[in-house]
Amino acid sequence: MKTFDELYAELQAKAAFADDTGNTRRLLDAGVHEIGKKVVEEAAESWMAAEHEGHDRAAEEIAQLLYHAQVLMIASGVSLDDVYRRL
Repeated sequence: MKTFDELYAELQAKAAFADDTGNTRRLLDAGVHEIGKKVVEEAAESWMAAEHEGHDRAAEEIAQLLYHAQVLMIASGVSLDDVYRRL
């Protein structure tokens, strides 16, 4: 289990490693537009899971939404502090 802050730190480390072949690097290389499409997709899947598929599926989809939102943050140069100041 990891916290929101720990996930962000992990994703920043992956972003700094240009030779990474994982999903995070692939998304970052694809750019903000493609990442944004994934955020929208995961938001819809989170909604549908919460409405129709129960607690566990909703948690799984929301975790994916948070992951993609953080990748979008990194691609856009938005830090956790930037977001926290606006909460």
